[in-house]
Amino acid sequence: MFDDYFDELDRRRFLMGSAAALGAGILAGTPASEAFGAKFPSRNIKVYVPTRHGGGASRNLEAFTSIWKNYLGVNFQASYYPGAAGRVGYEKYMGIAKPDCYELLFGNMGPEVLNWVVKKPTFDLNAYFYFGQMDRDPGQIFVSRKSKFKHIDEIVAEGKKRTIQVGVSRLAHPATLGALALGRHTGAKFNVIPLSGGKRTRAGVATGEMDCGALPSGGIARRGKNFRILAIFDDTNPIPDKIKNAVLVNKHFGMNLPPLVAGARAFGIKRAAVEKYPDRFKILIDTMNKVYGDPAYREVLKKTKVPMALFTKSWSREGIDKYVKDITAIGEKYKDLLTGKS
Repeated sequence: MFDDYFDELDRRRFLMGSAAALGAGILAGTPASEAFGAKFPSRNIKVYVPTRHGGGASRNLEAFTSIWKNYLGVNFQASYYPGAAGRVGYEKYMGIAKPDCYELLFGNMGPEVLNWVVKKPTFDLNAYFYFGQMDRDPGQIFVSRKSKFKHIDEIVAEGKKRTIQVGVSRLAHPATLGALALGRHTGAKFNVIPLSGGKRTRAGVATGEMDCGALPSGGIARRGKNFRILAIFDDTNPIPDKIKNAVLVNKHFGMNLPPLVAGARAFGIKRAAVEKYPDRFKILIDTMNKVYGDPAYREVLKKTKVPMALFTKSWSREGIDKYVKDITAIGEKYKDLLTGKS
């Protein structure tokens, strides 16, 4: 009987203690599951995307998270904040996102790094970093299949006679920078016109309003019936079966540009979140790395119709850091062109 009494007493103490823990968790604004020390994550993960829905960023994000969620056991909730070439979304994330590893950023590193070269942000650039790169899509110059231009040399030659109108998605962009650098190197006159997004840029080239365009290669290569890629701002042609007879700008013109990867989507996170919750960040990294090799992810990518060779099979912090450093350096070198001051 005494044993039954103490068993009941222990049960009551446990329930009272559990209720107190639950109350403390609620008072602290912490989900009940976390109050009991549940494993991370215990709720959905929010992602801030500094662009409009429907472009390459949302395509890659949705493809990756559709598999990543299976490893984490929670869903991803994306919020899109277009405006000011990505600045609005970054300001939003850096301003209100909690440093708890439940709130991430997802952007295109190249254009957004160049944005900070053109105009410094209101936040400390060292307060966040990128991880988990999705793709490596080089910038390029392309024309409509109806265009009279069949080779990049013809565009350069024409640019020495008159101003060539170049459609671009935004001014601070690796592909834009490549076109401007090529113009400066050869003496051709290139006037870049931001058309706010890849879709509108393609339309400008297709209608003939633009002589040519400069964008990441994937979206153009998959539309080979409508467009022809003439030049690539990278050391190699990543999809020679799709991009035929295009020149490598450095090799063809004797230039020394770093690879101007124009499609380099990746996740970002506040350093404070990683410093405060290194165990949570490790879970994010460990589960993320499993996605790259998952056959289901490969099937999802096939449905995007973007050439598979443009998607990364893995990533490294060192590689990402080098890319950011190189893009920043080349951006500083051609800052006068990106700001329209030259």
